[in-house]
Amino acid sequence: MADFTKDMTIGEIISTDPNAVPILMSAGMHCVGCPSAQAETLEEACMVHGIDVDALVFALNKKEA
Repeated sequence: MADFTKDMTIGEIISTDPNAVPILMSAGMHCVGCPSAQAETLEEACMVHGIDVDALVFALNKKEA
């Protein structure tokens, strides 16, 4: 499987690996089910929520919350 990147949409991340949801939620991104979040890139969502995108990409790729 390819690594997750900050340019992927939340929808792509979740459809690629549903196990990413708890990692996103634990990072503070509780809107993973929102329709707008499905089209937002991870980088855009992190900016809105004040989350370090690089740390979240690292966690997603390591599969750790």
